[in-house]
Amino acid sequence: MRRMPVIFVGHGSPMNAVEDNPYTPQWSEAAQSIPRPEAILCVSAHWLTEGSFAATTARPETIHDFWGFPQALYDIAYPAPGSPDTAAAAMRAVKSASVAPDAEWGLDHGAWCVLRAMYPEADIPVCQLSIDMHAEPETHHAVGRELAPLRDEGILILCSGNIVHNLGMLRRAEPPHAWAVEFDEAVREAVERRADEELFDPSVFGKAGKLSVPTSEHYWPLLYALGAAAHGEKPRWFAEGFELSSLSMRSAVFG
Repeated sequence: MRRMPVIFVGHGSPMNAVEDNPYTPQWSEAAQSIPRPEAILCVSAHWLTEGSFAATTARPETIHDFWGFPQALYDIAYPAPGSPDTAAAAMRAVKSASVAPDAEWGLDHGAWCVLRAMYPEADIPVCQLSIDMHAEPETHHAVGRELAPLRDEGILILCSGNIVHNLGMLRRAEPPHAWAVEFDEAVREAVERRADEELFDPSVFGKAGKLSVPTSEHYWPLLYALGAAAHGEKPRWFAEGFELSSLSMRSAVFG
């Protein structure tokens, strides 16, 4: 079996699920460029927990974890089957954290908005791994590294967040903020060098890092992706650009 890649997706606004935009076709093309996975393990910015959990449900519900959006978004269902076997494999693989089973979590919009474009038939089993809100960046990276052997079992590791994610600085129909572009470019350059440790603390990039990552949950999926990617695997960027001036849509395939 060919080793599956690791994908990091900048998922942006939930409206990407229903609006014409340049990104969802790129997500679809990325899926078509890789082997078809046996299952998908998704690390989403929108499942933030105290401790670490793997979703074991066989029939994950579509979670509409947002408010004030058009009804069309709430009408979407992504009825992919769950993957208890993948959840069990993840729990066995991770040693740097204690991962417990969770029989209730479904697929949040960080997962299904992306998967709906990548695999519209919803016929590939999916489970999510939560992000421990109290863990250090080094632990997020280490968990990603420990998950890497699942790639050899046909499991796609999909990490969904945003490198730049500042909801307080959104603005419509204007270019991206200079600090957002600065940080996005700095991260791109460091990822291409695979200088992973330089990326653990965004604040070392000064004001640009602090404004780009005011809270960490959307940034942490990048660390899981870097951990799961072998050190020699360079990124293939398949989406770039900004939404609403302060959401980076930068996305990459490793491997």
